[in-house]
Amino acid sequence: MKKLLLFLMVVAVYVLHQDYWNWKNAELVFGFLPTGLAYHAGYSVLASIMMAVLVKFAWPKHLEDVEPHEPVQGKPEEERH
Repeated sequence: MKKLLLFLMVVAVYVLHQDYWNWKNAELVFGFLPTGLAYHAGYSVLASIMMAVLVKFAWPKHLEDVEPHEPVQGKPEEERH
């Protein structure tokens, strides 16, 4: 169920990115900001929140499991990497 909700969230944010309803709107937000630019500023915040949610709930846990690296014998530290 969680995967479905995350998928639907991504689709919804994708659909909101196609803001065809603002193309002919010549009004200003706060008296100086074009509507389309204000919309995309809000959209950027929404996309950032979506990415945070995806990292929190969909990040593969096995990528965080790191085995300790043992130093190679006989090589200086600069050559080990």
